[in-house]
Amino acid sequence: MEIILVSTVALMASCLTLFSGFGLGTLLMPVVALFFPIEVAIGVTAIVHLSNNLFKVALLGRHAHKTVLLKFGLTAVMAAFLGAWLLGWLAEQGQVITYQCLGHDFETTGLKLIVGGLILLFVMLEFSKKFNTWALDPKYLPLGGLVSGFFGGLSGHQGAFRSLFLLKAGLTKEQFVATGVMVAVMVDVSRLLVYGQDMVANHQLVDWPLVIAATLSAFVGAYLGKKWLQKVTINLIHFLVSLLLVVVALGLITGLI
Repeated sequence: MEIILVSTVALMASCLTLFSGFGLGTLLMPVVALFFPIEVAIGVTAIVHLSNNLFKVALLGRHAHKTVLLKFGLTAVMAAFLGAWLLGWLAEQGQVITYQCLGHDFETTGLKLIVGGLILLFVMLEFSKKFNTWALDPKYLPLGGLVSGFFGGLSGHQGAFRSLFLLKAGLTKEQFVATGVMVAVMVDVSRLLVYGQDMVANHQLVDWPLVIAATLSAFVGAYLGKKWLQKVTINLIHFLVSLLLVVVALGLITGLI
């Protein structure tokens, strides 16, 4: 059941990410978190995310703008290590927060509160018209790398801030997409070097057939999205996906997930 559900979401998310503001990781991680501890779910999602982006690099990588990639990517890599380390540290703390509601006892963790809060934050950013039309001066590219890389390492949420800083870098459409994908790959490799230690230590928690199935499904989703998906339906899909993410985020924060 886990393989079927996660693979279906990976296919749909990869399909939708070609047109929606959300990325594959934003959509997939909360679903994987239904079956695995949050830190393992982020690591599993990172593997699928990296594989899908390597597929895109093979198609588009030659269009990446080298100067922008260096200015943005180098700081993103450094910050991704920091974010991934913080994720591991928070997971090790295992701080349990208990509370009562309507006569029932509930518990959550500090890590779930942070990741759930980040999901809510990025859902709000996606629906913010001001944020989506914002673009910062190219001189802030190294700062953008730090911000995007840090959140990429901590929870996998890197796309929104990456776009914010790359939009005014004077890139063509092809360069914008290719440079963004290259940065995503750099961040994914960096955080997986950190996540990998925990995933090896907790290898029994990782369902590798699920990882492979989700990765292949993401490839199929990218192909189908490019071939069939029409923009006219994206607003409704965007709303429904956002609603699902809010439910999952609240589930993490309250400890129901």
